[in-house]
Amino acid sequence: MRGANGLTGDDPVVVVGGGVVGLCTAYYLARAGLPVEVVERRGLASGASRGNAGWVCLSHSTPVPAPGVVRYALRSLGRPDSPLYLRPLPDPAFVRWLWRFWRSSTPAAFRRGYAAIAELNRDTFDLFDELRAAGVDTTLTRPGMVHAFLSATEARHHLAVQREMADGRYPMPDDVVTGDEARLLDDALSAQVRAAYLVEGEGVVDPEAFGRGLGEALAASGVKVHENTEVDGFRTAAGRVTALRTGHGEIACSAVVIAAGMRSAGLLGSLGRPLPLQAGKGYSFSVDLDPAPRHTLYFGERRAVASPIAGTTRIAGTMELSGNNNRLDWRRIVAVALASRHYLGRWFDDPDDLVGQIRDPWVGGRPFLPDGLPVVDRVPGYDNAFAATGHGMLGVTLGPVTGHRLSEYVRTGRRPDDLAPFRFDRRGQ
Repeated sequence: MRGANGLTGDDPVVVVGGGVVGLCTAYYLARAGLPVEVVERRGLASGASRGNAGWVCLSHSTPVPAPGVVRYALRSLGRPDSPLYLRPLPDPAFVRWLWRFWRSSTPAAFRRGYAAIAELNRDTFDLFDELRAAGVDTTLTRPGMVHAFLSATEARHHLAVQREMADGRYPMPDDVVTGDEARLLDDALSAQVRAAYLVEGEGVVDPEAFGRGLGEALAASGVKVHENTEVDGFRTAAGRVTALRTGHGEIACSAVVIAAGMRSAGLLGSLGRPLPLQAGKGYSFSVDLDPAPRHTLYFGERRAVASPIAGTTRIAGTMELSGNNNRLDWRRIVAVALASRHYLGRWFDDPDDLVGQIRDPWVGGRPFLPDGLPVVDRVPGYDNAFAATGHGMLGVTLGPVTGHRLSEYVRTGRRPDDLAPFRFDRRGQ
């Protein structure tokens, strides 16, 4: 018998994707008493969830399309060392995506997107606290985020924009700290830093360890996890998904949640509802610094970051639009390292030294839609299929709230109000 929420029988809700978003969704579904299974093509938290900067933040939860960003991207053509690197592809879908990205870069669109994410983010830290209280090893600490700049003018401009966009939703400082006092905010900052400000309470997790913690919590609650299992398609009937097809056989389902990052595009396409996802490739690596940063750090002019994670410093940065691939371009690793040296000092002498100094060089294809907002919604045309993808650089920050709200939608059949801006069929996507 079919209920108002579209779920039928005793079959599980199957979540496709074992990253932070998928695991959080599975967690909240299981906590509500539903039978749940997770299908992951590799290992849990092995994709874009693994090597990112681990930020859980409110002040940097913004859409990537923003006024001036397209002009900045065009200046990066032919410059693989640019923080935002655009490599045009002879692909009509990529050209259409860039056109829509440009259309989403107006001040009005940016403000709408920022407000939507900020509203969804209201419960983020409360949900992390609840996860920890329930025994999930979130690894979250809240050291605060220092925004460091080489120019006081640039720092004040950046702070003014952030204060306006925050609109009282979270605390921001009144002014920047300049000169030699700027470096007192964090001992790791170099003498080149001439202005900085601290946003208190911003957090950081070890994203891979957080994924493992969620996986352990799911196992303890009886959730079956299929690792190294690829979903090839779906069996459907009368506007419902009845089973997932995998290389190991079919998995019957009462509902399916597609939260598979870049893989989501193909899976949704097999249901006749493709999404225009492009990979925004990010790079990171780990290094032991002395002194090491005590806070998360944002390097303003160079758009690179540093995070204290698991006893080391993870440096990350760049946005590379070069197609849907995970090829690691060593020049991009070097570019991130060189950018960080303006703010952290000369922690290496020559780029050739990096091979022996850094650990775990990583590239990840973060899924982006042209308007920079995720889709968290029912798949049109299906009673019991849902999508949670396109989170870009915000998968860790928005993972718990996405899972919490989407599980409510799956259980009740009613879309929570704060998911309305993340509809599947919105304009501009």
